[in-house]
Amino acid sequence: MSENKQNGNGVKPNESSSAAPRGPGRGGPMGGGPHGMIGSGEKARDFKGTMRKLINYLSEYRLSIIVVLIFAMASTIFAIVGPKILGEATTKLFEGVMGQLAGSGEGIDFVFIGNIIGLLLVLYIISTIFSYIQGWVMAGVAMKVTYRMRSDISEKMNRLPLRYFDKTSQGEVLSRITNDVDTVSQTLNQSLGQIVTSATTLIGVLVMMLSISVPMTLATILIIPLSFVIIGLVISRSQIYFREQQTYLGHLNGHVEEMYGGHDVMKAFNGEERSIEAFEVYNDTLYNTAWKSQFLSGLLMPIMTFVGNLGYVVVSLIGGYLAIQGAITVGDIQAFIQYSRQFMQPITQIANISNVLQQTAAAAERVFEFLAEEEEVPNTTTPITAENIQGQVTFDHVKFGYKPDELVIRDFSAEIQPGQKIAIVGPTGAGKTTMVKLLMRFYDVNEGAIRVDGYDIRDFTRYDLRQAIGMVLQDAWLYNDTIMENIRYGRLDATDEEVIEAAKAAHVDHFVRTLPDGYQTVLDEESGNVSQGQKQLLTIARVILADPRMLILDEATSSVDTRTEVLIQRAMDGLMVGRTSFVIAHRLSTIRNADSILVMRDGDVVEQGSHEELLKRGDFYAELYNSQFEVSDEPETSVA
Repeated sequence: MSENKQNGNGVKPNESSSAAPRGPGRGGPMGGGPHGMIGSGEKARDFKGTMRKLINYLSEYRLSIIVVLIFAMASTIFAIVGPKILGEATTKLFEGVMGQLAGSGEGIDFVFIGNIIGLLLVLYIISTIFSYIQGWVMAGVAMKVTYRMRSDISEKMNRLPLRYFDKTSQGEVLSRITNDVDTVSQTLNQSLGQIVTSATTLIGVLVMMLSISVPMTLATILIIPLSFVIIGLVISRSQIYFREQQTYLGHLNGHVEEMYGGHDVMKAFNGEERSIEAFEVYNDTLYNTAWKSQFLSGLLMPIMTFVGNLGYVVVSLIGGYLAIQGAITVGDIQAFIQYSRQFMQPITQIANISNVLQQTAAAAERVFEFLAEEEEVPNTTTPITAENIQGQVTFDHVKFGYKPDELVIRDFSAEIQPGQKIAIVGPTGAGKTTMVKLLMRFYDVNEGAIRVDGYDIRDFTRYDLRQAIGMVLQDAWLYNDTIMENIRYGRLDATDEEVIEAAKAAHVDHFVRTLPDGYQTVLDEESGNVSQGQKQLLTIARVILADPRMLILDEATSSVDTRTEVLIQRAMDGLMVGRTSFVIAHRLSTIRNADSILVMRDGDVVEQGSHEELLKRGDFYAELYNSQFEVSDEPETSVA
């Protein structure tokens, strides 16, 4: 059974059962791995459908996007007319020079040329201003979309069932909220305006070329099919390597994160060599695929430049012939050559953008897939108030499995009266922790029902139910903040004095005051500046501060020394007075005073009674109890 760090430890969960903690969890050092984590560079399975979803997602910012489109087109149009006007200046200059050579006495009309240059300067300044405005507006839209996407993902995480996080790696979720959202943001910020600019340039340049010379335009257009063939060949081959590159980039990132999170364990078990070998495999594959993808994509520009130069030669030959025939002026040839060069640029840009759009679609698809994941069962619309919960708990033929076809709890039934201290014992894998997760509604039962005060727990909101239950897990979770705030997480409106009183009750006050900054000591990201036992004391103080009606203690003193355990046990005994308490115990000597002990085996309650009663029976509990004081070769008697 997998422990969940993200809920419990005495915190008061919100409505969502899978609220993520405010600090990153710690991945296992050897197992799991990043398999299945993919990057945002792969090709989308449903490009059109994803782009429609993205356009709908952007509809909230349609006014800003319309402004961007208008200013992008206006900027491009002002830039396009420049060569045509400059051609007039070239023609006037050529005529003046030829006139002087012919001895006609006509000089160069510098006034006319000066006016043309002034007009061009104004046009280019306006074009630059419009380009700046569209870039500024688009940057704002991109950042708003990024903010909204990350907010939606964060809120979605709080609505997802824990079942989703059981099957999805931590790195996979982080990849969606960082890499994938960044890819979408960069495309919006850079490519959207470029798409409009390229399309406008292509159409505008084509119109200007037709206005100068139809034959020369036709010669230029004939090059386009060759360009598209080359673009298609390069992209079809490079896309394969781009996909592999992003996949192995995800594998590599996941491996590094995993090794860093479990660095101590990896070093302790001499796993450096295996870690390096795995890293080298990922890194070598990433190097090979990245080299191939970058090489192929890098070929695109030189090839397109070569094709563009072919067109330039053809245009020059035809233009020279037409000028000799008097069908076209020198200035028009100069303008057309400029346009022919500009004509190939948007085609190349569109080719590059098409690759970017594939990556963007893949990234957006992963984001939308996450946002479309099945959420946990909604709270009832007519909830029962949980203000006066007494603590009577009934397990009525509960059946549950993390996978539908693999039951962990086969048929669990028990009746707990208000204020009772119930110990749940059994070998590893018997279903002890699973039972308390079901009580907290981290998961819903497959069959049967769990009732509190006679009401099905599904008739309460998750918030109200969990507000009535304090939980301390065996694996303590603290986040990157002060000790004061970590304890206050149990009840956010608690005063400093109440926090300190809870710390004293948990026997944590004395060691906190020995720290240089006392309660204002900031715990680092992995809480490495306090010991494991001290972390568990802090989580117990958090539960004491929460003051819940029911308690769940999953081996709450497993990481403290014997003397501290005695003190904590006294504090917990005082806390449990008048509260229904569930104690998952591995050291059976700590639960002798329990009102009732539920002995679990293979998902069923096989025995129930007090410590003395169960020992007298001499059955499975007695075997478990005695195995702690003697060496036994029987595997079923081991208690973890």
